[in-house]
Amino acid sequence: MFDILVYLYETYYRPDACPEPAALARKLSAVGFDDVEISEALDWLSGLTEMAGEDMLDTAASTGTRIYARREFDDLGTAAVGFITFLECAGVLGPEQREIVIERALALGESPVSLGKLKIIVLMLLWSQGKEPDALMFDDLFGDDEEDGEGEQLPRLLH
Repeated sequence: MFDILVYLYETYYRPDACPEPAALARKLSAVGFDDVEISEALDWLSGLTEMAGEDMLDTAASTGTRIYARREFDDLGTAAVGFITFLECAGVLGPEQREIVIERALALGESPVSLGKLKIIVLMLLWSQGKEPDALMFDDLFGDDEEDGEGEQLPRLLH
C-alpha cells in the first residue's frame, strides 16, 4: 500500500490532479500494482479525505498537551508518538492535523507503527491539504533510507 501512496505523491503533484477512484484503480493496475494493495490504498485515502474534510472540534486554537490513551500509545509505539510530538512542536502539524495522522496510523492495524510509514502518512496528509513541507523538514522526513520494522525497505521519494 505504501508503494502506491508514494507513487501517487510523485505522480500527481496535487491531489485534485488524481483521477476518480475507479479510473485511478485502473491506472494503478496498468502500472503493475496488485488489486488488493490498490483497494487498501484507495480505502485508506478515502478515510484520509473524509477526516481532512471534517470540521473537527476547535482544535486549531488548542494549546493543550495531547494525552494518549494507553491503547493509542501501545498501537503507535514510542517512536511514532515522539515523532508526532516533534512535528507538532516544529509547527509542521497543527492539533487537527495531528489527530488525523494518529487516526490514519491507527487505521493501519499495525502495532507499533514504523517511523517510515508514519512519515509517509504525514506526507500524504500534507499532500492532501495542498501543503509541501519546506526543504529542511522534507530532508528530515525522508533523508535516510527507512525500513518498515520488518526489514522491508520502504519506497524512496524522488522529489
